[in-house]
Amino acid sequence: MQASVLVKTKDMDKSEWLQWRKKGIGGSDVAAIAGLSRYKSPVQVWLEKTGQVEPEEPGEAAYWGQVLEEIVAKEFTARTGKKLKRRLAILQHPQYPFMIANIDRVVVGEEAGFEAKTTSEWHKDEWEEDKIPDEYILQCQHYMAVTGFSKWYIAVLIGGNKFRWKVIERDEEIIQYLIKIESDFWKLVETNTPPEMDGSQASTEALKLLYPKAEEGKAIELPLSTQDLIEEYEQICEKEKEIAEQKEAVVNKLKALLGDAEVGYVGNKRVIWKNISSARLDTKALKEEMPEVYEKYAKLTTYRRFEIK
Repeated sequence: MQASVLVKTKDMDKSEWLQWRKKGIGGSDVAAIAGLSRYKSPVQVWLEKTGQVEPEEPGEAAYWGQVLEEIVAKEFTARTGKKLKRRLAILQHPQYPFMIANIDRVVVGEEAGFEAKTTSEWHKDEWEEDKIPDEYILQCQHYMAVTGFSKWYIAVLIGGNKFRWKVIERDEEIIQYLIKIESDFWKLVETNTPPEMDGSQASTEALKLLYPKAEEGKAIELPLSTQDLIEEYEQICEKEKEIAEQKEAVVNKLKALLGDAEVGYVGNKRVIWKNISSARLDTKALKEEMPEVYEKYAKLTTYRRFEIK
């Protein structure tokens, strides 16, 4: 099997590249779809692929990862003797066209690819001995699914001064799993059907986009299974109340120890209870005394309040 070329990326600007990425599921999307990403939820990927939100701008860690990619690749070649070649194209699975891949490099003379990573010292344990973070294993298996390659090399620069490289062998069981979950996910994209909601901020934003306003007076009959969700919600609220009270009790004990002191020291910790002054607009008084000014600058906002009675 050989991957098709969806589009060549040489000299392509970033905005155009992002538009092409919406045409399928890439390697960096897979962990999120599988629910294994630390940075993104399935709903966030769905919102991006359906064009309802723009992909988030990469943070500083991602920026430096891109800057250092070339250095990681050169070090891999220096340590292994394996030559790497850039693949300036978005590749596409010949049978499942929604599976796409924008791979870093291919290994010359082998049916293998290469992925460069950087990470902080805080994550060094994730790369000890034969360990590789799950999200990167899925990413590389996705690339092997698209390209048909039998292995993928991955190298990482840890904390700017530790270099590791490893091999991920092709795993047909994982690849079949990825084909299944990606096929199911892409159907949701094509039918504009959101995935199951979770507790992420992306899910909250998705619901605001999908259902910004309630139809006044409209009432529906919910399925009986809703009772289980309501019971779960009420149990969580009760636990939340208990935890809030426990937290407040600890805070009050600490405040009592501080007394009229602003700061207290213990070990390497500081406990702070300081004065804060802030000016707030008295909108009620403004409305009564200067109604014209209030009406001129008052901004009407609409939101949906959730409650169970």
